[in-house]
Amino acid sequence: QVQLVESGGGLVQPGGSLRLSCAASGLTFSSYMMNWYRQAPGEEREWVARITASGGDTTYTDAVKGRFTISRDNAKSTVYLQMEYLKPEDTAVYYCNRGIYWGQGTQVTVSS
Repeated sequence: QVQLVESGGGLVQPGGSLRLSCAASGLTFSSYMMNWYRQAPGEEREWVARITASGGDTTYTDAVKGRFTISRDNAKSTVYLQMEYLKPEDTAVYYCNRGIYWGQGTQVTVSS
């Protein structure tokens, strides 16, 4: 079955960086667009970034443009989210997504 496993979350100070990873299995990873979403406490889940199957095209929500970079390694069936200049409002559980499939999420907390 399809599994998406996120890692790389943690506690970071404002202005800091983190790189999230999502390892996929059970699907032909290189054939699919992949997404990152996030959900802050008391908020609805929101879409963050998307990358095409080849990795040639990426899109971002306005709140993270210029700070976050989505990438992928199809040989490793892994998608990444490099997060720079983190702000307290980036605090959320971050989820990897493909269609109906979701990972378990990884917590990112931005606080001094």
